[in-house]
Amino acid sequence: MTTAAIGSAQGEIEFGLNSFGEIATDPSGRVLSDAETVRLIIEEAELAEPVGVDSFSIGEHYRTEMMDSANQVILAAIAGRTERIRLGTSVTVLSTQDPVRLYAEAATLDAASNGRAQLILGRASSPESFPLFGFDMADYETLFEEKLDLFVKLLRDQPVSWSGTVRSALTEQYVKPAIEPGAIPTWVGVGGSPQSVVRAARYGLPLMLAIIGGRPSRFAPLVDLYRRALGELGHPALPVGEHSLGLLAATDDEARETHWPYWRRTMEKIGRERGFHPPTRSSYDADVRTGALFVGSPQSVAPRIADAIRDLGLSRFDLKYDILHLPADLRARSIELYGREVIPRVRELLAVQPEPGEVIGHV
Repeated sequence: MTTAAIGSAQGEIEFGLNSFGEIATDPSGRVLSDAETVRLIIEEAELAEPVGVDSFSIGEHYRTEMMDSANQVILAAIAGRTERIRLGTSVTVLSTQDPVRLYAEAATLDAASNGRAQLILGRASSPESFPLFGFDMADYETLFEEKLDLFVKLLRDQPVSWSGTVRSALTEQYVKPAIEPGAIPTWVGVGGSPQSVVRAARYGLPLMLAIIGGRPSRFAPLVDLYRRALGELGHPALPVGEHSLGLLAATDDEARETHWPYWRRTMEKIGRERGFHPPTRSSYDADVRTGALFVGSPQSVAPRIADAIRDLGLSRFDLKYDILHLPADLRARSIELYGREVIPRVRELLAVQPEPGEVIGHV
């Protein structure tokens, strides 16, 4: 499977932005409507292209505060207003999608964007799509495994013959529009499950790590497992990426004081739903200093991203920049700082080979 970026030691790193379509506010504090938020995402992708961001990806959720459920439709709108930036999903919930329809949509987006489409496939960390589309969470593993098998076949070798338990069989079936085998970079997103890592290796697909807390380096054993599995299965080396959250501002204090109230409210809500304790300010500050929250000034955030890329041997780094009710102007400023200041600085830091034991970029 081809991909846009091959290994931090072998080629250019891809730097992307992720949106989950979270509803924003205007500078006065007015909550934007659902439609205004969809249009805002399109405008933000337009902004990301000229400031130097390589890719723009949109999630798939079915929550009242997230407007990303029809992500391929939004990406198609972005395709008509941009020329270079790659357009992808920061997650496609394959378990509750039909692989044939997904292939047709992705291939159509690829044609409309002149070859800029890419995908990240996931099992879903939130369960809302299962009852919405009539699926049983008890079939969580079977749904993803079988649908991934069919989708990979559609991407790689048509006509397709396939049979399984989760949908009707296909016999010598072509699905249009046609693409070259492997033309749409397709990653498997994982949150920390070794079984998911090995599955990605088994299908010969790049690995995207969703790292939202703790030190990114703690995922190194999973990366090692993935690379060992690729070798044992006879696959070539494939890219590894990281998806993490953050916010850029002129100073560290401004970024943290801006981001913390929104982060606290978001995590308190998720905590109530899933039964875990919300973050304290001290745990938040620890994740900002050394963990997977990339919140701060460009001068502070860039070295931490460079460290994560080195520690895990990444080929791609995606920053999720939106969070519920964050004002649109602060979202735009974060995008600009990421593209104009953070990405160039990370590239500079990665071009310097540190001596053993040396830390590059930190004061």
